[in-house]
Amino acid sequence: MRERWGAVGVLAAALFVVNVAARLVIRFGFPDDDTVADRVTLAMFLAIGLILAVLAFRWGGERSAGRLIGDLAAAVGVALALTLFVGPLLVGRSPFVDGAGTFFAQIWLYLAATGAGVLVGYLTLTALGRDFRSRQLKRYAEQKAAKPRKVVRR
Repeated sequence: MRERWGAVGVLAAALFVVNVAARLVIRFGFPDDDTVADRVTLAMFLAIGLILAVLAFRWGGERSAGRLIGDLAAAVGVALALTLFVGPLLVGRSPFVDGAGTFFAQIWLYLAATGAGVLVGYLTLTALGRDFRSRQLKRYAEQKAAKPRKVVRR
């Protein structure tokens, strides 16, 4: 159990570090350039989506869909909370300085990026037939085919 939640915690920390790195690049590298800030933010969302796509692909082969979704949802939830409330404080801003619209836009954009990443990773895994359920069905079919027929005497 500890190994499971340790991996989820490491994932949440990695997602948060990607966000903090993007915030620091924007804050110290390009404080007044909105165009560069938008590009860095887009790169951050792509990096987060890519991380989740890779992990959904890797974890999806060894975990059931319910467990996979639970683990990824827990990691994304913790990372989102840290991103919304702790991330701005690390660069010297308040989480609500830009208003409610920006605050909720961050939530929806983050959830869209993470959802797209998980979806791409898991659908790729499923299309290749390497997901947990497909492998279970393959093992079941092999076991049923390997059993000899029972001889019935009359």
